[in-house]
Amino acid sequence: MRRTVPTIVALVFAALCLVVQPSASFAQADRGDFLTRASESAILIDGASSRILYQEKPDLALPPASITKVMTEYLVLDAVKSGRISWDLKTPVSDYVFRISQNRKLSNVPLRRDESYTVRELYESVTIYSANGSTIALAELIAGSEAEFIKMMDRKAAQLGLDSYKFVNSTGLNNADLLGMHPPSTGSREENSMSPRSVALLAYHAIRDHPEILKTSSVPRKVFREGTPDRIRMDNWNWMLPGLVYGYEGCDGLKTGSTDLGGYSFVATAKRNGMRFIAVVMKADSYAGRFNDTKRLLDYAFDNHKPRTVFSPGHTARLPVVNGKQRTVEVTTRRPLTVMVKSGDEKLVRPAYRLDPTISQNGALVAPVKKGQAVGYLTADFTGGAGFGYLVDVDREKVEIYAVETVKRESWLTVLLRGIWHYLTGLL
Repeated sequence: MRRTVPTIVALVFAALCLVVQPSASFAQADRGDFLTRASESAILIDGASSRILYQEKPDLALPPASITKVMTEYLVLDAVKSGRISWDLKTPVSDYVFRISQNRKLSNVPLRRDESYTVRELYESVTIYSANGSTIALAELIAGSEAEFIKMMDRKAAQLGLDSYKFVNSTGLNNADLLGMHPPSTGSREENSMSPRSVALLAYHAIRDHPEILKTSSVPRKVFREGTPDRIRMDNWNWMLPGLVYGYEGCDGLKTGSTDLGGYSFVATAKRNGMRFIAVVMKADSYAGRFNDTKRLLDYAFDNHKPRTVFSPGHTARLPVVNGKQRTVEVTTRRPLTVMVKSGDEKLVRPAYRLDPTISQNGALVAPVKKGQAVGYLTADFTGGAGFGYLVDVDREKVEIYAVETVKRESWLTVLLRGIWHYLTGLL
């Protein structure tokens, strides 16, 4: 994060802007159907299934600024989980890290050139305080250099399915802030870019793959190097954490970001009553605009959506069968199908059957089918204005379906004659 005003001025400004706009529904929003007013683009998803509940220019690539650090945090947690590094491992400070960390116009904890710091210390300063020098130190530790770390970021982004991103450094700063020490393969004034869709997908995977990320991102403030001359109070830049300026019930992450080029962006997550939502706003025009827009999105999510059982256990249907003594087979579910549904959209939910591709062809099961055999799964499709699909389709809500009866395969002669008959009738 790049601090464009001193911290105390920012806090005073935030206090003056403390009046948060009331929640907006689609009909109430100032700009027609838009829930956001200050941001260039946005997206809102269900944190359990990745179902998209709202979007506004979700594929517009914009500078994510320090939201980039979610990727850095993800790779650190990957490295700890795999045993390549440990939380207590100490790393020295390179000249690059030292010089960047001394710039207090940026978010930083000053690091000493002649000192070593644990991975935990650096990680906490990145996650809570968005410390840029610490971010580069972790990148160098994991990959040997920031340039190599960018390659790791690219590989992870591709692995996670992000489809709109460009990484030129590990911090999200403009390369112009890196004192000429930016990775050599990138331009001197380049900046990272991501779309809200890609940011939401990154956050979704980060929380699912490394839920411990929220344990640190939810810390409102902490002292760096308590009890030493380097003691620095770190106040979390996520001012929607409970107890802070824009405190929001259930908010426990994830990352803010701001640069001159990117404006004010935020990927937020909150959990209440077992429901978790992830909201992304990008290129807002102010601190207040960023948090107000996020509040509207989260209010819309919590006020209008609930998990609903749309198909009960024992739901049945008949599905087509090819090459069987019967043309159809009855299938059933053993568990309820619960889906995040917007109030009033219950009638827009319809059953959708996805058959196991190893035992089906052209939308039909292939005989023989055995009683009790799992043949695929039941999910829900939405019609009308009920949704915008899923970021990760395989994670959508679903339950297995099982055959209620056995369907034996027809004899080879019957199958052959039936095939000839279908061929001939097709010519007529």
